[in-house]
Amino acid sequence: MKKILMEFEETIDAIKKLKDVQESKLNEPISKGKWSIREIVGHLYYWDKYNLEKMVPIMANGVNLPQFSNHDQHNKEAILYLRDKTVESIIDAFIETRKELIDSISEIEEDVRFTIGKGKRQFSGESFIKIFLKHDIHHLQQINGKLNN
Repeated sequence: MKKILMEFEETIDAIKKLKDVQESKLNEPISKGKWSIREIVGHLYYWDKYNLEKMVPIMANGVNLPQFSNHDQHNKEAILYLRDKTVESIIDAFIETRKELIDSISEIEEDVRFTIGKGKRQFSGESFIKIFLKHDIHHLQQINGKLNN
């Protein structure tokens, strides 16, 4: 799990670099009808916050974690939650929450297996984080695409 958590932690460095980007660029949609970089970082933060508060604390062997919340609804809540926050405060919140999430999930024993919602698939802490690592990669590609325009 250590390698996966290190990769998951690398997203912190990528997001931290955004502090050097002009705020106006971070507030522009990445393309027509899409989120801005600010909103993408907020979206990543809000999922980390959800996992830290709702999922990781109950990860134990044989436990059935709650079904993930409705993605569209969760994403709307994230944007609303962050609407009055500055880009810098969102970046800082992301960094702090990601570090807490990594610390918290690294406490889960490697042999612990659990399911999520109605699913039959067994997850470990590592396979759970892999879901969100793929999610990070997708959004970091969007961010980099916008920054390289």
